[in-house]
Amino acid sequence: MNFASKVQVLLWKEVKSELRTKEMLSAMLVFALLVAVSFGFALEIARDEVTKILPGVIWVTLTFAGILGLNRSFVAERQNDCIYGLMLCPVDRSAIYVAKTLMNLLLMAIVELIAIPMFFIMFNYPLPASLGMLILVLFLGTYSFMVIGTFLSALAASTRISEILLPILMIPMIVPVLICAVQVTGGIFSGDLSGISLYLKLLITFGAIYSGLPFILFDYLLEV
Repeated sequence: MNFASKVQVLLWKEVKSELRTKEMLSAMLVFALLVAVSFGFALEIARDEVTKILPGVIWVTLTFAGILGLNRSFVAERQNDCIYGLMLCPVDRSAIYVAKTLMNLLLMAIVELIAIPMFFIMFNYPLPASLGMLILVLFLGTYSFMVIGTFLSALAASTRISEILLPILMIPMIVPVLICAVQVTGGIFSGDLSGISLYLKLLITFGAIYSGLPFILFDYLLEV
């Protein structure tokens, strides 16, 4: 069985587990929708001001919704020491990390697919003309966020204060990603794409860095 097949088996385990409990998806989705509705009713501002603040509101909401889900990512494995059962499986331990990351990305994609249109509806804001570019920056930002978030979630899950420790570890790590994502999203909403190329390149760079280091270090992390 090659690496891809091992990841596929582990990913299917994650999907079946989430379909049975629906803990992560329901928490993330309800939080994102509540924030969208709350801000939609609370903020009465002009269209020009919406263009400035909506990117930040969207990305902050996605960040905290993601952290809410990541807090539950490794809980099942840590209960009753089930993580040791996974470690004894005849698979590369990095496959566990890849499967978890793919599952978290899938959940975030579902949340974004439902919650982001709600932001446009609640703020009465039209979809941007560069919809493909918006999808690209959502993917790059979410990917960078989730690859490092999954690794830190596994690290925090081994402690008694994982719910508190994970945001403390994650937020400093993802601030550069959020800054880049907000800048690119703001340029897309305003229609000015001339100044976003640098931030796009930085997003790709952070995605590459955050992909490589956890993949290499995850094997050692499980030994902690």
